[in-house]
Formats: sequence, C-alpha cells, structure tokens
Amino acid sequence: MMTEISLNILDIAQNSVSAHATLIEITVQIDQSLNLLKVEIKDNGCGMTEEEAAKAQDPFYTTRTTRKVGLGIPFFKQAALSCEGDFHLESEPGKGTKVYASFQLTHIDRMPLGDMNSTLYSLITFHPSIDFVYTYSVDDKNFVLDTREMRSLLHNVPLNDPEVTVFLKNFLMENHEEANEGIYF
Repeated sequence: MMTEISLNILDIAQNSVSAHATLIEITVQIDQSLNLLKVEIKDNGCGMTEEEAAKAQDPFYTTRTTRKVGLGIPFFKQAALSCEGDFHLESEPGKGTKVYASFQLTHIDRMPLGDMNSTLYSLITFHPSIDFVYTYSVDDKNFVLDTREMRSLLHNVPLNDPEVTVFLKNFLMENHEEANEGIYF
C-alpha cells in the first residue's frame, strides 16, 4: 500500500497521462467541520467501458505489459474505505475518467495527505504539454493552479523551463502554507 495519499494521486494522474489526456484536473478539499478529506482526479483521456472501469478496481488486472498487477486504483479505493470514506470511479470511452475518494479526516487509519507540492511539481514538469488544473482548499481558504493560465502569460516558454519551475515550486509551497495555516493533513 502507498504511504501517502499524494502518491496515490500521482499514480492515478500517471494513468491519465497514459490514457492520452490533454487536461487533468486534481481537486483536494479538506473540510474540518465535516471531518472530511476529498480527492478527485478527472481527465479527458480515452476513458474506459463500464467493464474496464470495474476491472480497474481489481488489483489482479492491468493493461500494462511491464507487470501483471495494477495496484494504484485498488490501493486508493482500499485506503478510502478503510477509514470510513467513499470511492467512485466513473469513465466513458472517448470522454475520460473521474476518480473520487473521501476519507474521514481524523480516522486513525487515514494515511497523511503527503507532499502535494512535489506531486504537482513532478506532474507538470515531466509532462509540460499536458494541462493541469489543481484546486486545493482547506475550509474557506483555497487556491487554484491552472497551467492554461500560466501558458497564456508565458508566451511559448515551456512549463519545464528552469525559471518557470522555480516559480511553480514557490507558488505551490506558499499557497499550501497559507491555506493550511500551519496544520499538516
């Protein structure tokens, strides 16, 4: 099992990359009053049939040829369900996939959220041609990072340009710190 939710998010976003998505939306919502941590990863990739979506939740099924099991989605599902959360996978061929999981925030078995800064930084810098929209909220504080907006301001400077990556790293760090107000989830 993965040790942080951010690693699950990274794995599922990599599935989106493999499914030829051009837009991947990642939303992390923390609502302390409801005791919930919600995560949604949505893409516009090739999508799956209903049968494939059901199989994707089985750890003994994978479309990869490099290994015989596919553990990302089943681990994410198990992590959510083991702490009184919820899990849904919706997909449609030609339209994309949406993966949703919720976690009881204070449940003893909930793994930490982990390093979302590194997760987003890695996704954006290793896949500079894909657009990402990242929304992070803690109660009433939130921020959005939209690479489409960044591209329009950068005028053909690639997202993995060293100066852009420094900005990206600082932007994520500063905004997470402000939203978290010193609490680590």
